[in-house]
Amino acid sequence: MANVKVFVPYGAVGLNCTEEAFEAGLAMKPDIISSDAGSTDSGPYYLGSGHGKYSESDVRRDLKRMVLGAHKLGIPMTIGSAGTCGSDEGVDTAYALIREICKEAGISKKIAKIYSQQDAKIIKQKYLDGKINSLQGAPDISEKTFDECSTIVALLGAEAYVEAFENGAEIIIGGRSTDTAVIAAYPLMKGCDPASCWHAAKTVECGGVCTSAGLQGGVFMEVDKNGFTIKTVQPGSTVSSYSVSAHLIYENSNPIQLTEPGIRIDTTNSTYTELSDTAVRVEGTTIEFLPYTLKLEGSGPVGYQTVSMAGIRDRKVMQDPMKWIEAVSKAGIEKLEKAGITRESYHFWLRPYGYNGVSGMEVPVGYVPNEILMMLTVTADTQEMATQITKAFNPLLLHFNMFEGKQMPSYAFIFSPAEMERGAIYEFKLYHTVSVDNPLELVRITYEDI
Repeated sequence: MANVKVFVPYGAVGLNCTEEAFEAGLAMKPDIISSDAGSTDSGPYYLGSGHGKYSESDVRRDLKRMVLGAHKLGIPMTIGSAGTCGSDEGVDTAYALIREICKEAGISKKIAKIYSQQDAKIIKQKYLDGKINSLQGAPDISEKTFDECSTIVALLGAEAYVEAFENGAEIIIGGRSTDTAVIAAYPLMKGCDPASCWHAAKTVECGGVCTSAGLQGGVFMEVDKNGFTIKTVQPGSTVSSYSVSAHLIYENSNPIQLTEPGIRIDTTNSTYTELSDTAVRVEGTTIEFLPYTLKLEGSGPVGYQTVSMAGIRDRKVMQDPMKWIEAVSKAGIEKLEKAGITRESYHFWLRPYGYNGVSGMEVPVGYVPNEILMMLTVTADTQEMATQITKAFNPLLLHFNMFEGKQMPSYAFIFSPAEMERGAIYEFKLYHTVSVDNPLELVRITYEDI
């Protein structure tokens, strides 16, 4: 087969797509249904905890459509980065849902589970052997870093999916993978142009985002030996040379090249031809083969956090919210020191949303907000300590008066109780690559018959 049609219904499993889009995608007779299922967009908590971002009911809804749709057409289906972060827990949770769906429908399938969560001891040895390198912007690491991570994943390339296909898998559940690998694998295995497989997969990784339909519109790609074609799925939606070519910039620092495990594609000479309002043809992408590396992502706990928020409309405070923040911060630190709590034992910030809470930058001269949401965030080694410190700030957030000769003001807590315990918090600790001799070296694959 030198021509492969891939239906990508979702930008991520759990995000949904319209019923019209899904049915239209099936009607286009794909050879496989494939979708990314994960992301690190929402921060380090999901990877560090191993838990999924989307609700189980939403994930089950999307998986059910894929399983039943693929079975109806007699084709395979794949998902990558199961459970959002692609942890072992994410793979096992997706498997349990798919198993339940198959049993309810009376469907028999061979399922592959591909695990990419790593043993810290093995990755630490890779570091000691000089096989781990930092990506741009990565934090400095040491031998201790790997023990500080509660979860480490290596982003799968296409090879693990090809291995599962060749062993007869009809449904493949992948752990953390590159967004493109899970989609590129099947057309690569079937002999389509490798550069086009990767470029097409990059274009459709977020589902209908490369079309006018957006996230819930789905998308269809057709890859052959000379290039690929992107087609809309949602009735009434359109696609253009601009929308297709622009997606190479998404989550990619180089607008011309894309680097994946073992390869780099170059679109310098790519052509984008609008066949109609609903189809764009792409040809001319080239590929370069590189030493094989896998991206590592690691996250670990760094303390516990408690949050409190107050709304402020005081006109004097609005003249310069930063002065109020500086005064409250100083008063809070002094109050805690008197209670025997040293400044080094906790971290806090006060952010004025509606002023510069998002950016932290200087505001335009003369800007005076009408009101602000003042958010206090305290991080400490224990939840009890974080909450104790937040409670110490409580009366300052509610009544602090920085104007001599004025009566005590009252502001407004957003919730009661005013303190909200966030539990353990995490931070990203690894943003590196690891060199391997074999693409499957750090991969575990198991098979189940339902």
